[in-house]
Amino acid sequence: MRRLLRDLFVFMIGGIVGTLFGVALGFFIFPYVFAPPPATETLAEADRSRLVATGTFIHANPSDPIHYGKGKVGVYERAVFLEQDFEVGPGPAFHVYLVPKASIRSSSDMKDVMFVDLGRLRAFKGSQRYAIPAGVGLAKYPSVIIWCARFDVLISPADLKSAQTVK
Repeated sequence: MRRLLRDLFVFMIGGIVGTLFGVALGFFIFPYVFAPPPATETLAEADRSRLVATGTFIHANPSDPIHYGKGKVGVYERAVFLEQDFEVGPGPAFHVYLVPKASIRSSSDMKDVMFVDLGRLRAFKGSQRYAIPAGVGLAKYPSVIIWCARFDVLISPADLKSAQTVK
């Protein structure tokens, strides 16, 4: 009888541990297997006429095949707009940040840096619009980055160039 109870206890613990492991693994694999469709947001014509800066997302750490990004970003007076060619590798809890520091290339570059969180990334591909809160002085923010808030990891930075120098 004692052996039967012990075996039942081991079986139950194994089932619980196995279920928890499966759920945790599912959280990491789910975005890769069932990626959401590309975003197709548009920018209002009123916003598009007030371009402040532009940039291009880069793969900050080429030796890391998971955390990458590419595509163009436009910063307007009231919105940050990720262009149609925007793409990042999938993952959990990605956010779009305006950062008051140029040339962010690693997660450690963000230590003790204050930033403006524009919200959670809505899709891993495609055009997306993020409103800029009132009172944000855009001249103080030379970078837009995609950041994994869950693991504090830099996904992809974009250094901004003033729209006047681009023209």
